[in-house]
Amino acid sequence: MKLSADAQAAEDAAADFLRRQGYQIVQRNFATRLGEIDLVAIDDGMVVFVEVKSRASDDYGPPEVAVDRRKQAKLRRIAQLYLDRHRLIDTPCRFDVVALTRAAAGTGWRIELFRDAF
Repeated sequence: MKLSADAQAAEDAAADFLRRQGYQIVQRNFATRLGEIDLVAIDDGMVVFVEVKSRASDDYGPPEVAVDRRKQAKLRRIAQLYLDRHRLIDTPCRFDVVALTRAAAGTGWRIELFRDAF
């Protein structure tokens, strides 16, 4: 699925942020018939599935609240497919969420990382 320019900018900013935190990004937009995972990374030998959520403002609440139980269940199913396809079934993994909100005046992002979010 093609991302909007703003969504692409948020995902790029999230990937850059994670690299600065020491993550190794191994795949972007892992897509399946069930949906997609925004980023797959390695952090301290662990496979990390990263959901990127962004908002233009806090008017409708913080972006991380969009990762509800239904979204979490969907991401778990997609992650299982990733682990199966890459023969990583016995590899430890976790789910992180990167929440981005446009900074004042629309320049840059305020970024928050939720490690082991669910």
